Amino acid sequence: MIDIQDLSKRYGTVQAVDGLTLQVPRGELFCFLGPNGAGKTTTIKMLTGLVRPDSGRIRIGGIDIQAEPVRAKRLMGYIPDMPYLYERLTPVEFMHFVGDLYDVPRERVRRAVDTEFVRFGLDVYRDALIGDLSHGFRQRLIYVATFLHEPAVIFIDEPLVGLDPYTIRMIKDLLRERARQGMAIFLTTHILAVAEEIADRIGIIAGGRLAALGTLDTLVRGTAGGANLEDVFLKLTRPGGVTP
Repeated sequence: MIDIQDLSKRYGTVQAVDGLTLQVPRGELFCFLGPNGAGKTTTIKMLTGLVRPDSGRIRIGGIDIQAEPVRAKRLMGYIPDMPYLYERLTPVEFMHFVGDLYDVPRERVRRAVDTEFVRFGLDVYRDALIGDLSHGFRQRLIYVATFLHEPAVIFIDEPLVGLDPYTIRMIKDLLRERARQGMAIFLTTHILAVAEEIADRIGIIAGGRLAALGTLDTLVRGTAGGANLEDVFLKLTRPGGVTP
């Protein structure tokens, strides 16, 4: 579902992403890890069509995102680390707005509001202004809205920042459920324990280059002296550490 071939992006003298190649199939929950400035967010912005790569190719569901950007974007959902919500809308109005963007029938939007708002504890706030919601409830709303058009691929940048334990568990369960249903999920996180718990495969980027790729067991076994993901991550990303 996600096919990246030799992807590169430079900002001035900084090589943010350098020759990245990887694939994420349908039904996989893929965690993309790296230190600050490693190239994670730049990669996601290229994959979602927000930033144009200097070179390389990206296919989403077999569609070249540079050649057919609108068609490719209809297959995907994207949750950035700081999503923007229209604060003067109510959650219900925001859902209808997102539904209109993706040509989701109004009846399907109403069904999603009725079922998913109850599931996510949003039903009592359906007519409140988004600007009056807490950070946690805003995050719940953005997840419900992002899944509204039933994307085949979803990109998530730091999915659990500032959330309470109940919401964290809810989102982790949701991501597992959607992966089992066939969705390809590509997420970045600084919380290594989250990647250990939910990832089918893990990629580690350092200095813009892919330093490691595989299951958790494969990464730990393949790193000398590594006992867990934290050991692997530190060995591969420290200055002067292991390079590809």
